[in-house]
Amino acid sequence: MSTTAEDKAAPAASSAQPDSEETREWVEAIQGVLEHEGPARAQELIAAIVDAAQRGGAHVSLGLSTPYINTIPASEQQPMPGNDELETRIRHYVRWNAMAMVARANKESSELGGHVASFASAATLYDVGFNYFFRAPSEATLGDLVYFQGHSAPGFYARAFVEGRITAEQLENFRREVDGKGLSSYPHPWRG
Repeated sequence: MSTTAEDKAAPAASSAQPDSEETREWVEAIQGVLEHEGPARAQELIAAIVDAAQRGGAHVSLGLSTPYINTIPASEQQPMPGNDELETRIRHYVRWNAMAMVARANKESSELGGHVASFASAATLYDVGFNYFFRAPSEATLGDLVYFQGHSAPGFYARAFVEGRITAEQLENFRREVDGKGLSSYPHPWRG
């Protein structure tokens, strides 16, 4: 049996247009496994299918780069107790203030600088910690002692300003400890 150019092209055309019924059947099958045999069995089956596809030459990835995944399914996660819209808005103000503080310091001298990206890349993580996990000393507990990466200092100062714990004058003196009226480059618990 000879193969024509049209025969060779046919599989490519059909693979570009997925069979919606076949896709639906596969999805229903995995939903059935989830319902009747549980997530662990579904994971085993999907891993076996991916392995077979990879051995057959398909470049299939589950998108994971490490074996670490959230152990709590999204359906079982508790909602955050706060006001997400308000917290996001405050986080934006804090990021903006951190950037403005560093930009102002850089106008005076490039040596004052700052590492805004160090804070910005982890701002949400810090925000959740401050809002829900880190605790100040109280009658019931000694409180948390948290040391942050010093390059993130602009963000912590910006948050302290939004919270009313430091003044605009202190922000203006970022990285200039001026008679106790400035802010240290790297906060330390012994520096007030």
